[in-house]
Amino acid sequence: MNFKYFEQFVTNQAAHFKISIIRFAKTMNRLPVKSFAFLKKHYVLPAGLVLLISVPLIIRSVIWYLPVSYTVVVQSGGSDLVLAQQKITRELSILDKKLNAKKPASFYLVINSASNEFALYKGNELIKKDKCSTGSYKLLKNGDGQQWMFKTPKGEFRIRGKVTAPVWKKPDWAFVEEGLPVPSSNHHSRFESGVLGDYALSLGDGYLIHGTLYQRFLGLPVTHGCIRLNDENLELVYKSLPVGSKVYIY
Repeated sequence: MNFKYFEQFVTNQAAHFKISIIRFAKTMNRLPVKSFAFLKKHYVLPAGLVLLISVPLIIRSVIWYLPVSYTVVVQSGGSDLVLAQQKITRELSILDKKLNAKKPASFYLVINSASNEFALYKGNELIKKDKCSTGSYKLLKNGDGQQWMFKTPKGEFRIRGKVTAPVWKKPDWAFVEEGLPVPSSNHHSRFESGVLGDYALSLGDGYLIHGTLYQRFLGLPVTHGCIRLNDENLELVYKSLPVGSKVYIY
């Protein structure tokens, strides 16, 4: 039982009852018929006054009594409740053990794409937590019916490759975004150095963990799907995570 809402309901009813009594008394006072004067003075008005004072006190007593009596009932016959609590505790313990069993003993990375934060762990030890940037969820379309949604994928991933001084091979959307014609797949205009930072770690399907020239935007969802870190954090992650390390994105 939700006694908070019950108390609010009863209190509202009491307020309406008060208003009704006051209105009734005022109406009786306005009656011009002299034959009702004795009735109003000796019966109606005293009765209304008594009800106006006593009813809220009675309701308040009932409201205060109910939670106490409810607690007594639960405590006196609460064996089922105790058993239920013990069952929940056991199930939580089992889930904790399963979760701990799935945690890598070595380094792994957790990406929170909602708050744009990353956490680097070694087993249960938190090594570093800081800002990052993930997908903007912007939709880009071109005139040929193609479209791209810039979002960071979620799930469990592994580091598939690592490079230093990475060179970015610009995909088609990079040219569409700039309003430029899309060149052939190996055209020299597709290759840019220095835009991904000093390191890059591949998650597969073109998604990278890399650096950025625009570090002031870290903590914001501004990427085309990759995960951006500042220079210091990128170096730490690069050196901590060997190929095959787990990355969890949610």
